[in-house]
Amino acid sequence: MKLTVRHVTRYRFEEPVRGVVQSLRLWPSDCASQKIQAWSVETEGALRGAQFRDSARDRTELASWRGPLEELSVVVTGMVETTDQSGVLREHREKVPPSAYLRQTRPIAVDNALRDLSETALKGLTSASDLDRAHALSGAVADAIAYVPGETRAHTTAAEALHGGSGVCQDHAHALIAVAHVADIPARYVTGYLHSDESGAGHEASHAWAELFVPTLGWVGFDAANRCCPDERYIRLGSGFDAQDAAPIRGVVQGSSPEEHLEVEVVVTAGQQQQQ
Repeated sequence: MKLTVRHVTRYRFEEPVRGVVQSLRLWPSDCASQKIQAWSVETEGALRGAQFRDSARDRTELASWRGPLEELSVVVTGMVETTDQSGVLREHREKVPPSAYLRQTRPIAVDNALRDLSETALKGLTSASDLDRAHALSGAVADAIAYVPGETRAHTTAAEALHGGSGVCQDHAHALIAVAHVADIPARYVTGYLHSDESGAGHEASHAWAELFVPTLGWVGFDAANRCCPDERYIRLGSGFDAQDAAPIRGVVQGSSPEEHLEVEVVVTAGQQQQQ
């Protein structure tokens, strides 16, 4: 499948600020499930700085804007040819050991409820395969947290989402990482894009899921929010310990403004379309 992406992020400041510095991780991963046909990250008015690939092979580039600055935008356009690898991350060369992703951070910290959810999901599966155990954990999270937009916030933790019983893809990914850690399974947060349905309607926001390490296969993606493994509808951007660590855009504002307004528009469509 050929997927076309247009991802626009706009920042507006009520009063001009002295400047903005951002770390951009907006380039798709290079792996068997996706081949980049065209890709552009535009930052009008910015000074583009250092770029590097980390030990997980995710590309980062710095961009800075000098003020006085009232607004700025980051525009991503591109086309990726995808194939279904049943969620398995193949041909993605990285140096970080899977055990590094057993680290707990605040968003994925385990409490008693998450521990109980993990242990209940795996009850009776002692002799099951590692893959079956991973699927059981993903299914348990999907059952425990209903997909309901607007019920959680950017800083909601996995424990809080489970307690509330609802959330969005970020919450499902955090909770799945947490219950995997209980079972001593390395797990990480993944950002990307999703072509939402067979009708061709574009997805309204960027997407997130989790990858769990299965010794016989390597990293395998699980999208608990949609009860599936990533397939040809998905584009993988990058990974991290949690949503903040894996964020496609992170920044610092120099100076203060009473209010900052953020607008994000993401459209993912299937088939060739002219880039604007």
